Amino acid sequence: MSEFETARQNMVDGQLRPTKVTDNRVLDVMGALPREMFVEKSRQGIAYVDEDIEVAPGRYLMEPVVLARLVQALDLTAADSVLVIGAATGYDSALIGRIAGPVVAVESASELADQASMVINHLGIDNVAVVVGALERGYAEQAPYDVVFFCGAIDDVPGDIVRQLSPNGRMVAVIGGAENGVLGRACLMTRSGESLSKRALFDAGTRPLPGFAKEAAFVF
Repeated sequence: MSEFETARQNMVDGQLRPTKVTDNRVLDVMGALPREMFVEKSRQGIAYVDEDIEVAPGRYLMEPVVLARLVQALDLTAADSVLVIGAATGYDSALIGRIAGPVVAVESASELADQASMVINHLGIDNVAVVVGALERGYAEQAPYDVVFFCGAIDDVPGDIVRQLSPNGRMVAVIGGAENGVLGRACLMTRSGESLSKRALFDAGTRPLPGFAKEAAFVF
């Protein structure tokens, strides 16, 4: 067993299983998907640590436990179409693509989108398309989606993205949280008409995605 294979197994056994990750599909995919390929070479040695990993200025791979629990909460099926927002280097999109149906992954930085496409194609995951666009706008061209997944913390879900979710469709995100270790709340949301019902899942100190911060209120 290689060094990275051992690290993947240790991640599954030491991080995921003890923290309520019980979906065998999630465990199996994360135990096989080479996370080290989604970070630069100098950081491959920390690819499986239990924390967010910076892959570009202000952009991160989500902590494995938070990612696994969010994906597990979606109860994905092979029939689900998925919109991934904030693909970065593509690890979250690749994981979801191994479980769900067609995946559209939006990334605002073209260099990250190119990197994500290259690695995902190299791994033979042919149901994931990475597109360049503003994260807060989603990707209406392929809507509606059964599932929306946010690869980082947001302050709120924009109405444009709510409207891209199918009736009774579901999405997960960490709502709130910041760079300074403030805890946000992982939430499972379901569309009902033009609104979302929300169920809190767990607390998470997840790094924010750009473009989703609320505007500061003017104070006299």
